[in-house]
Parts: sequence; structure tokens; C-alpha cells
Amino acid sequence: MSRLGKKPITIPEKTEVSSVNGLVRVKGPLGELSREFKTDISIKVEGSEVKLEPVRKNLETLALWGTYAAHVLNMVNGVNKAFQKKLIVEGVGFKSEVKGEELVLNLGFSHQIKVKIPKTLKVTAEKNVITVSGIDRELVGSFAANVRANKPPEPYKGKGIRYDNEVVRRKQGKKTV
Repeated sequence: MSRLGKKPITIPEKTEVSSVNGLVRVKGPLGELSREFKTDISIKVEGSEVKLEPVRKNLETLALWGTYAAHVLNMVNGVNKAFQKKLIVEGVGFKSEVKGEELVLNLGFSHQIKVKIPKTLKVTAEKNVITVSGIDRELVGSFAANVRANKPPEPYKGKGIRYDNEVVRRKQGKKTV
């Protein structure tokens, strides 16, 4: 049984949630999100709460119960307050800038790396900090992970792209006599 799925999700003011045949739409002050879910979990909007119940009680639907509850909760939170990830670019000569609809990264390679920014995200690059924000939590996290994958932090000098709260475990390196 899902602890998260059992709890009803409260809908804040200025937010509308509708569920029709597995399609959940959430509209709020920052925008609108929609997502299609399997009909194994019934999603009902009752007053100012969203309740999820499994239709059949087998292993698969019980596993999806909490997952769907988390997705709906992220949709409701996202249209009210945007999700944000910060990336730090560390290294001599490493820099990032936003040019039009692309994030241009200079990471010590012989070429620049250009990453296309999705239309629903807002990306800013100031000095050595890249800020990714948007209403879709999954898209924000995915984009930040794709940017970080271009040059993950290395353990000797810590050069590369890391998350704001990430701790890089440093190694000692060669000892000199």
C-alpha cells in the first residue's frame, strides 16, 4: 500500500484540476500541464482535493499508485511555483552563455557545445552559474542532467559541471618526493 497515494492532494487557490479518462489537466497562475495516466488508478477531483484509488489491487497497480500521486502533486506544485535547478561550471576557461534558444558551453574541448533549450524552460547563465527553471519538474531535471553530462566533475581538481548542492569527493593525486 502506498503511503503517498493514500493521502489526498490539496488544490491551492487559483488552480484548476480536471481528470477525464486518465488525462489529467492542471491549470494555474504559471501555466498549464497535462499528462496521460493508465486507467488502472482512478483519479477523482472532489472539491479542493484530488484522490487516487487503485481500480484493481495487484502488484503493478499498487506500485503505480504512489508514482501517480507524486506526478499529480508535482503538476499541482509546478503550476503554482516554478521548479529550479542550479548548475555550477568550475574550471579555468570554462564558461557558459545563453544565445537565443541555445545554451553555449566552453568546457575545454576544441569545440563549443550547444544545447537546445526547450520552449517551456527558462535558462539563465551568469558568470559560472546556470539556472534552469520551469513548471514541469521532470523536464527541468532532465535538461539539467543533460547539461551536466557534457562534463561531469572530475575528482582531482573538481573541474566540470556540478549541481549547486552536490559535493564532489576529491582524491589526493600523485605524491611528490
